[in-house]
Amino acid sequence: MDHDRSVTSARLTTPRAAAVAGIIFSLLFITSLILIWISVPADPQEAGAWLPRHWRTVNLALALLPFAGIAFLWFIGVLRDRIGHYEDRFFATVFLGSGLLFLAMLFIGTAVAGGIIMVYGAEPGKLLDSGVYLFGRTVTHQIIHGYMMKMAAVFMISTCTVSLQVNIFPRWMGVLGFLLAALLLLSLGYLHWVPLVFPLWVLLISVHILVTNLQPRTNAGT
Repeated sequence: MDHDRSVTSARLTTPRAAAVAGIIFSLLFITSLILIWISVPADPQEAGAWLPRHWRTVNLALALLPFAGIAFLWFIGVLRDRIGHYEDRFFATVFLGSGLLFLAMLFIGTAVAGGIIMVYGAEPGKLLDSGVYLFGRTVTHQIIHGYMMKMAAVFMISTCTVSLQVNIFPRWMGVLGFLLAALLLLSLGYLHWVPLVFPLWVLLISVHILVTNLQPRTNAGT
């Protein structure tokens, strides 16, 4: 009896904890994006005039991203937990693959950008004169805007497709996810704020999952 009760408790706690992780990812990722946007010009070919005043702010933004990535991994876990035995192998492969590729490129882009900041902190003049800054900035821009956010869009599409089949969250959230994913795929490079779409969508889904998992316990106590 005690064993059954502990198993039931574990099954209730895991989704709730992971939903909180999705909220943490969203807040950290949004904070990091905003810190970078207010510090770094949008043009990847810019010569680095922002570095003397804002490199510490960008360094703080980059320090938040690994923790955002860890939280996103927990968010992937709760979505798989909610899909459960309804999981389709094809969409599960696309869902998991796109999520892990998003994470990989997030860490790679962060590492490249972090390396630029570290070199600037050690040898400011040499970084700008050598051309390393321009190369690193362009590579980071390509990783994040060219590939990482497209993987985020694929993750959204696969998640929403599965959701419409097994109702892991409301239908309108799935339809909204398709529209936002299309915006991510088609508008990158034209609208500066578009990357915010992904963490805001994760925040919406995470809040829904958290509220849904709180309801049974609330009702049980009444």
